[in-house]
Amino acid sequence: MQKNQKPCYYGDYLQLDKILTAQAPESARYDAEAHDETLFIIVHQVYELWFKQILHELKAVLDVFSAESVKDEQLTGIVHKLKRVISIQHLLNQQIAVIETMTPQDFMSFRDYLVPASGFQSVQFKMLEIGLGLKSEYRIDFDKNSFYTRLNEQDRTFLEGLEQQPSLFERIEKWLERMPFLEQGDFSFWQLYQHATDAMLSRDQAIVAGIEHIAEPEREQQLKEIEKTRVKFAALLDSDQYLELQQQGSFRLNQRAMLAALFINLYQEEPVFNLPFQLLTCLTEIDENLTIWRYKHAMMVQRMLGMKMGTGGSSGHDYLKRTTEKNRIFTDLFHMATFLLPKADLPALPKDLKKRLGFYFAGES
Repeated sequence: MQKNQKPCYYGDYLQLDKILTAQAPESARYDAEAHDETLFIIVHQVYELWFKQILHELKAVLDVFSAESVKDEQLTGIVHKLKRVISIQHLLNQQIAVIETMTPQDFMSFRDYLVPASGFQSVQFKMLEIGLGLKSEYRIDFDKNSFYTRLNEQDRTFLEGLEQQPSLFERIEKWLERMPFLEQGDFSFWQLYQHATDAMLSRDQAIVAGIEHIAEPEREQQLKEIEKTRVKFAALLDSDQYLELQQQGSFRLNQRAMLAALFINLYQEEPVFNLPFQLLTCLTEIDENLTIWRYKHAMMVQRMLGMKMGTGGSSGHDYLKRTTEKNRIFTDLFHMATFLLPKADLPALPKDLKKRLGFYFAGES
């Protein structure tokens, strides 16, 4: 049944008069219009529209995690929104192929009219990075010095205020800290986990030691790597060692949150952990897609500019390549695989805990 009292017209609803007349090539103001500048503008406008939608989803997710407790049924909607973000990211990554239909010489025909505008000035992209958890203290050194210098005062003040608000990373960390299953009476899961990991690493050492056709230096290197892994496992369960590694940058999540995330990953097939595991997987994919976007962007810039500086004053390709490697957010979730056990080696959980992690129906006797 129609609910609107005034007829809705397609072009008016989408405000196409504004959108389709929002492309004003700079080259046309000084000389003959460069043909590919329209493509350049539209691609970046589309990026900004999708950034707006991602920020819309991210706000809804942050609103849920800002509460003192998150209900299980809320996680369904959260996972759905994060999967939507992932789908949008796939589009953003594919869109780079469109701009790569422009040749370097086509780009040169209008690039010098754009100085000093650059991606540095995309406020929405900075909002996205800060909202996810990539605040100034975690960025590469060049960003720490120049993250705000290329913005006008209004945008700089807005983003500096945003940095003071809890990010999704911080909200997720608090949520993981509250997981109630880490201590269960006299049951010590982590003691059993330590025994299981020791046994697994000892098997790995025995396998490497028993390989016949291998050079001794290579055998020694593999044994050293296993020993390094054993040290990491030990640090995971020792608060002092963990804090030391956290201060060195090996971990970003605090110890309790890290152990909760590991517990979810180890027992991901338990019904109660199904949605939390999907949530953590989504965060990993979002970080991965963001890294892929940075990499594709860096390769595109190298293709277009070679070794030239960026219009915003960065070193161009070299700068973008470093952000790909360093400006990551949920790296702890990627490192989680280091601490996983084969399903056959997982310590058995007590029946009462298994019952709490599952769905059951107690019928009348």
